[in-house]
Amino acid sequence: MKSNFFSSSLANIYSKPSSKSEVMSQILYGEKFKILNKKKGWVKIRTNYDNYIGFIKKDNFYNKFKPKSKIFKFKSKIFIRKNNRFLPSKKYLYFGSGVSVLNSNKNFIEFEKNKWIKKNDTKTIFHQEKNFIKILKLFLNSKYLWGGKTSDGIDCSALIQIYFYYNRIFFPRDSKDQINFCKKKSKKKLVKGDIIFWKGHVGMCLNNSKFIHAYGPRKKVIIMPTKQTINLIYKTASLVVKKVSNIKNY
Repeated sequence: MKSNFFSSSLANIYSKPSSKSEVMSQILYGEKFKILNKKKGWVKIRTNYDNYIGFIKKDNFYNKFKPKSKIFKFKSKIFIRKNNRFLPSKKYLYFGSGVSVLNSNKNFIEFEKNKWIKKNDTKTIFHQEKNFIKILKLFLNSKYLWGGKTSDGIDCSALIQIYFYYNRIFFPRDSKDQINFCKKKSKKKLVKGDIIFWKGHVGMCLNNSKFIHAYGPRKKVIIMPTKQTINLIYKTASLVVKKVSNIKNY
């Protein structure tokens, strides 16, 4: 089965070959996937990073792609070069997206023909960012979006996964799979890096008293007191904590 690489900045992955069906996740520029079958302008895909299956609209995808850098800003504006001037477009590449380097100068990288991004918005493709708090805080105040995985909208499980995706370390996409994948920690005391799971929800402790999550009722990525969050979720949704793991174990 031939590999393909996504050639647009971002697209929704749907549960069915219809834009009226549920948005399950999203696919980013340069992401590798395999086409499972085709149906009337749609393709059923399986992403290579996390084996996620769903439908995207049929397009002209890359057959060959060798990223040398990746985006290290919550989103990076795309520029067009004209008469030696770099003019901003209305399009972006998003955090974690891999890019080729066709050409470069002091300040810009050309990743497609006459499509440029700022060099300072990127790191080498092999860069590892161990500061998970730094990555999660990039998305602070980003709106909550079911199935989203960018600064334009992100859900709770994608907020946790994005740290691993940037570092190209496998981690499941959905919270129901994350909770099964993660090992339960033995110590009850909550500490920095603890991942707290409820049924259908997940977030992470920034320290022993602060908690970050993409929280649907508040419609954004927010930092809240940990104990208050646990009590609030129980009070409003009758959900108790199912498991606590720690991000440093993966």
